[in-house]
Formats: sequence, structure tokens, C-alpha cells
Amino acid sequence: MKSQTFSVALLAWYAQNARNLPWRNHPDPYAIWVSEIMLQQTRVESVIPYFQRWLEKFPDFSTLAQASQQDVLSLWEGLGYYSRARNMHRAAQVIMKEWNGQLPHDPQALAKLPGIGRYTAGAIASIAFGQDAPALDGNIRRVLARLFDVSEPASSLEGKKRLWELAATHLPPGQASAYNQAMMDLGATICTPHAPACALCPLAEMCLARAAGIQEERPVRAARASIPHWTVTAAVIRRNGQVLIAQRPNNGLLGGLWEFPGGKLQPGEELTTCLRREIREELGAEIQVNQPVGIYQHAYTHFRVTLHAFQCQLQCDATPQALQVQALHWVKLAELPEYPMGKIDRQISRDLARLEAGC
Repeated sequence: MKSQTFSVALLAWYAQNARNLPWRNHPDPYAIWVSEIMLQQTRVESVIPYFQRWLEKFPDFSTLAQASQQDVLSLWEGLGYYSRARNMHRAAQVIMKEWNGQLPHDPQALAKLPGIGRYTAGAIASIAFGQDAPALDGNIRRVLARLFDVSEPASSLEGKKRLWELAATHLPPGQASAYNQAMMDLGATICTPHAPACALCPLAEMCLARAAGIQEERPVRAARASIPHWTVTAAVIRRNGQVLIAQRPNNGLLGGLWEFPGGKLQPGEELTTCLRREIREELGAEIQVNQPVGIYQHAYTHFRVTLHAFQCQLQCDATPQALQVQALHWVKLAELPEYPMGKIDRQISRDLARLEAGC
């Protein structure tokens, strides 16, 4: 397949069918950087309102660098993969300190910033600065795997190497911004994971997988291990009209967010026994476990959880200590929205507010 024929057809299609997105043709590289980080593992329609709110609150690297981590996490709440927000905060501080508040143009320099890998570096360099840098997100990976009938699993070392080579080989010099975005749009709107609209695709006649009738078998996926399911408990500990919340360590899942303390059920353990043990280990306190608050379920990328929350009270005037958490706060229910939380803990806080209001 000739690269010129391929790119000409693609760019002609893009000129007529480009999605209208708030970060498209944005004059500020900062906005491109924000959009690309938010779009990591997140759908466009979910990102748009967060992107708009983010630019209102943190319009540049300086305001983001000076913000508190809690303000950053609060604005990010609900978008998931919270390490992205923490990395953006750190990257803004690095850019202010080492790059005079300006995003570097070179993909290799970009890739050294927190939260930026090879794909994101290529996307930013090409879209924000017009650099001839390839990019390879999930949409582009799927288009290339079908177009060139890549038989290696896309997540394997061999598959990644071949796909990156294809992305670079067919990049039209001087047109990387439009080319990369065209590939993203084609994968998002036409060359979709299931039931691709091949009849509408500008590259249909060039697609090797379509010619073989195996387009839905590309990209090849490696066998996935079964997703574990964890049962978890959480304590709503009350005192003088307040509830106790704990801040998770930064280096881990939901790092820096606040939660109702608790932990994972061990084999053969009862829920109430688990909760008392977890509070003893995390907070150095004994509790009495009372009535249930609710049962909550959530699926993360690599595991699923079912969380059982209980109303609890401290025993013997115990004083909780932050043994395995960053911090502890006693807060009123009305103050809980001020603390960034993951989805399950936010749902618990909303249920508590409804119970308090008698709804």
C-alpha cells in the first residue's frame, strides 16, 4: 500500500468529517496537553465537560502548579484513573520550574514529564506543535491493525513494534497533526471495535482485514486473565454529629482521595469481624459495628468490588490514629462534598445525606 494514497484518502475524509471538539485547533498547547491526558482511557463525551471546567478553574500551567492537590482531585472527581490528575499537577510544577512555564516541543522531552508516555508525547508534539511525530492510541491501533491485517496481538512486544512502525511509516511529512487526528476520528466513528461501518470508510478498498473478511478479528487480543472480585467493608463512624473519613496514601489506587475507612475481607472472615480488624489495623481503634448502610458495587480496570458499609461507633472513648492512611478528619455530612472521593464513597456520602434528610 502506498503511503501517499493512504494519507490522501484519509485527509480528504477528515477535511469533511472531523469531529467538532473543544480542544481542536486550540491555540494554547496547555489545552492540548490537558485534553490528551484526560482522553487517556476515557471516552470523548465524558471528557468534554471536565475539560471545560478544568480550563475555567486552571487556565494555565501557573494556576495549576499553585493549586492544592485536593483542589485538583476535587475537580477531577468522577473521571477516574486519578493518577492522571496527580501527574498533571506534578508536571505543571516541573514545567514552571524547568521549562519557564512552556510545554516542550520535542516528543522525547515531553515523555520525561509525569503522566506522559510515548503515545501522549507524540499526540501533543504533532497536534500542538506540528512535529512529525507518530501517535498510537486505541483508535489508531485498531485502524492500523485492520488496514494492514496485523496478526500479532496488539498488546505484545511484537505487535506494538509493528504498529508503531506502521504509524511512523505512513505519516505524511508536515501533516502529522491532521493525520493523527484523522486516524483517531476514523477509529472512533467508523472503524469501531464492533460492527465497523466499512461501507462508509474512506480506506475500505485498501483494508487487508476487510478483504479477508476478518475485520472484527483485528486487532488480535491476547487472552485475558479472569478479573478478580473483592468483598470490602467500610465503617461510617459517628461522633457528635460528625463522621470520620480517612485520606488514602498518594501512591496507590485512588491516591489522595478520601474514604470511609475499612478494607478487604479475608477468606473465611465475617463482614463485621473484617471491619473491626481493619479499623484496628488502620486506625488503632476498637469499634462496635451496628446496622448496615448499604451494599455498593463497582468495576475497576483489573478487578471488581462489592462494598458493605455499616454504621459504627467507637468503643471506650478510643482516639483513632492515622496508622495506614495519610490523614483523618471528623466532618459534618454537609461538608463531605468538599472532600474528593471515589465513586463508591461518594455514593455512601450521598446516601447518608439522604438518610439525614429523611428522604
